[in-house]
Amino acid sequence: MITETNRLILRPFTEPDIPALFLMNSVPEMLTYIPMEPFTHEAQAADIYHNVILADYAKHGFGRWAVHHKDDNKVIGFCGPKYLPEFNKVELGYRYFPEYWGQGIGYEAAQAAVNTFQPQFNIDLFIALILHGNQGSEGVAKKVGMSLFEQSEYLGHKVHVYQREF
Repeated sequence: MITETNRLILRPFTEPDIPALFLMNSVPEMLTYIPMEPFTHEAQAADIYHNVILADYAKHGFGRWAVHHKDDNKVIGFCGPKYLPEFNKVELGYRYFPEYWGQGIGYEAAQAAVNTFQPQFNIDLFIALILHGNQGSEGVAKKVGMSLFEQSEYLGHKVHVYQREF
């Protein structure tokens, strides 16, 4: 476990989470502001787990974390840091299943993640890349103390870059 709140546990992804990773990357509503094509096979999620998530954990000591809902006893999304070489910075990223939107979970998980950045992982500055129009994600970024830093492009899409330093 990385950290927890009253409702949530943030922890490293494990192999049994691959079906949840597949859903996170295939449910159209979850991908509205994500610049990627939806997954069509669970093997794609297994590839991300083995070659991206585990690689980030090994290389940086951190990466995207599973957000486990205590009452529902299941993974409902992800939240956590990821080093982005294109920006030479750590990004706070988050994504949740639509049935959990509007319940304050995005902020709750993001704040819990941010609270671990400096003391556990020595992250002193982090960003959030948010596609234009994604007001929900911008709201979460602002609530955890981030400010609009610049406009940029990522994967061919215009993004707002929010930033915060400790």
